[in-house]
Amino acid sequence: MGANAEHKINPPAGHEPVRWIGREPVSQEEIVPLAPPETSVSDGGGSARAKWMAAAVAAAVVAVVAFILWRGHTADPAAATLATQQAVPLVSVTSPGVTSVTSTVTFTGTIAARYDMPIGIEGDAGRIVGVYVEAGDHVKRGQLLAKIDESVWQPQVNRLAASLEQAKAQAALSAAEYRRAAAVASAGALSAEEIEKRRALSLTDAANVKVAAAMLAESEARFNRTRVIAPADGVVLTRKAEVGQTASPGGEALFRLANGGEIEMRGQVAEQDMAVLTVGQPADVRLVGSAQPFEGHVRLLGAVIDPVTRLGDIRIALKPSPALRPGAFARGSVVVSKAERPILPQTAVLSDIKGPYVYVVGADNRVERRDVQVGGTITAGIIITKGINGDERIVTTAAGFLRQGEKVNVAPSPVAVATS
Repeated sequence: MGANAEHKINPPAGHEPVRWIGREPVSQEEIVPLAPPETSVSDGGGSARAKWMAAAVAAAVVAVVAFILWRGHTADPAAATLATQQAVPLVSVTSPGVTSVTSTVTFTGTIAARYDMPIGIEGDAGRIVGVYVEAGDHVKRGQLLAKIDESVWQPQVNRLAASLEQAKAQAALSAAEYRRAAAVASAGALSAEEIEKRRALSLTDAANVKVAAAMLAESEARFNRTRVIAPADGVVLTRKAEVGQTASPGGEALFRLANGGEIEMRGQVAEQDMAVLTVGQPADVRLVGSAQPFEGHVRLLGAVIDPVTRLGDIRIALKPSPALRPGAFARGSVVVSKAERPILPQTAVLSDIKGPYVYVVGADNRVERRDVQVGGTITAGIIITKGINGDERIVTTAAGFLRQGEKVNVAPSPVAVATS
């Protein structure tokens, strides 16, 4: 048969014969069955079969990997772009602008009398027989506050007063005798010696009068020390004197007096705040449990800083008020400046070893680190005094996970979402 002979195969009954053009059929003798790989008698045929199966599995794995790579190269470009976009961080930003900010220095302390005068006894120890004022009373200079037992000193004063009168009488008699002697000296009725004796006696009696007067004055001073009096006008702060109590010099003060009734607040401020405070600045003082502030002004600033606490003293002069009781805890504040400053939420301000900073989103949506200076904290947020002007886009959320120069997606503001 020729090379291009037409061949016909007789199908089973009910089917049309199949025709094809091609090479002549191979004779039965030409058909050689596919024989399995030759096996070695030494390994029993198992090793050759295992190698053949391993080669088949490796070929299948290579085919699967090739298919996956082919699918990856022919994947949808839109899906790849979406995955890339999802990898870019989504952040919220704010442009704070500027707000009128009042900078204040705050501190704590206690209410105290400006001039706190302790009052005790100056004389000898004695028993208190009368107390005539109470704490909170307004007293005048020289007013009797308490009295010490004077039963010993009163008789001495009376005796010395009598001695003084006796000395005065004797001095008057001696002076009269000397005058008469001097009058008759020219007539020679008395000798010069007698006249000199009378003059000396007159001088001695006059000196005795002075001695008696001094002794009486001393006794009266001791007697007056049994009377505790107010040394100045003011308000009685405390009273420790009780009837029957024995008072002695150098002991506990019987009374404490606010000289003139002047009240002030005594507190301490941080070292860095001392530089912005000056004498005369207005101040507000608030007491615990009272919402009404008491107006005052800075009266005194400490001359030294405590090297341990790094604090300095401050005194706020206040107007007298029944509500300002010495010893009460108080909080004071002094307004030191007013300015226009950006205010950021606390989540926007970060800090590291270099200091506080924020992330600013540029026009290309890449973040830039910006070092800032914090001026304080208020209810609205953190006051920024240096580093930004308020027009920038500041990252408010997720700033802690960003890197310098990283590209970000900016989340739309709630207002923009609502209007869209």
